[in-house]
Amino acid sequence: MAITPCVLYTECMILSQSGPSLKELSRQLRLDLLDMIYQSGHGHIGGSLSALNPIIAVYFSPIFNFKKDHFVLSAGHLCPALYVVLAKAAYFPKDLLSSYSSFGSILQGHVSTQVPGVEYSSGSLGQGLSFAAGLALGDKSHTTICLTSDGEHNEGQIWEAAMFASKYKLGNLINIVDHNKYQIDGSTDQIMPTNDLAAKYIRFGWTVLTVNGDNINQVINTLKKAKNSNYPVCIIANTTYGKGISFMQYDFKYHSVDNLSQNLYLRARKEILNAK
Repeated sequence: MAITPCVLYTECMILSQSGPSLKELSRQLRLDLLDMIYQSGHGHIGGSLSALNPIIAVYFSPIFNFKKDHFVLSAGHLCPALYVVLAKAAYFPKDLLSSYSSFGSILQGHVSTQVPGVEYSSGSLGQGLSFAAGLALGDKSHTTICLTSDGEHNEGQIWEAAMFASKYKLGNLINIVDHNKYQIDGSTDQIMPTNDLAAKYIRFGWTVLTVNGDNINQVINTLKKAKNSNYPVCIIANTTYGKGISFMQYDFKYHSVDNLSQNLYLRARKEILNAK
């Protein structure tokens, strides 16, 4: 189904407002994400909740202009976070969120270029950073931002892309790692430890910045620093898996949910609404 974008979001619409307004934006989008997954009956919620604030920082800041700059969601199953952000940024009508993961919808369980504002169709994990590096090489006058997951760093292609970006000195490439410490069947330390991820990227010739990924303002400030680098930048965003919903936090069983009960849904909604 072809969708014509609404008033295309290209520059800062909300982020000149700071502090409390960003907090309220995060709260509303977290509710939208929860509602969307509950209504559809399934979805990857744990990582989407951890990735949401970093994605908000990317889109709702005056740093980037997405008529020219690029965003690649490598961990494509985290698309619920991207969808609610794109809807808020008026790339498509918000009511389209109710079609998430349904037959015939453009909003499927992995991102696709059918979605307005999306340049990369995801599939197997580990491929998006290579795509982003290619974009950065081909468009050196603009910034390419990629979001990867920490579990995704089990994939060898991530490290091939890291070598490539270093060789070509892609200072216009930023890789945000959603470092929530969990993946589909356990903690990253149990499944395949990445140990000192920062040290690995440094050895590959990247500049590395570490930030509290749950704090939107801190992520914004880190993105500002990253944009002025002469080398590719890896931002390790330390986030909370299942952020905002206590019974989902730090529990890999919420990597995805199927038919979340009404009681748990209402409990989760109440927690988000009452969060300080």
